[in-house]
Amino acid sequence: MPNYQQITEILKAGGVILYPTDTVWGIGCDATNLTAVARIFTIKQRSESKSLIILVSSIAMLREYIADLPQNILNYLQKINEPTTIIYENPQLLAPNVIAADNTVAIRLVQDPFCQQMITLFGKPIVSTSANISGQPTPLCFADIPATLVAQCDYVVPYRQDDTAPKKPSRLIKFDKNGELIILR
Repeated sequence: MPNYQQITEILKAGGVILYPTDTVWGIGCDATNLTAVARIFTIKQRSESKSLIILVSSIAMLREYIADLPQNILNYLQKINEPTTIIYENPQLLAPNVIAADNTVAIRLVQDPFCQQMITLFGKPIVSTSANISGQPTPLCFADIPATLVAQCDYVVPYRQDDTAPKKPSRLIKFDKNGELIILR
């Protein structure tokens, strides 16, 4: 069973965690902490010009970090039943290095009970990026995560490490200026 208190303390201290998500294993940190986010880019050997996904545990949390959340997106969120990341405009209160150059951010409202509990207890969104070096294949289970990457994380969540059913990344969508759904992945 995961130690939520320990995870929360590490995130509050600006640490980086390796954890199971509703999709693939992720590397995460406090999405409002510039230094912690920069460390994720370093661990992944990824350019800061590339964006990261943020996880939130509730619509209320989403509203805190997206100014003027459109009603059509709120309606859509009520209907989805698979992990879906949405590109939002007008992010606020997040670390600048998680916001794309076009002032958008990718956020997923998690449905996974572990992630919901972890994020709710932490009280802020967390970064979620696949546990691989940039440009390398996405590990589909914990055993596939490179040991060098594991060693760079401050805490590895001891939960669901034995899951062998391969997972896949979330759907990635956005809504255009007319409110039309565009599927990106």
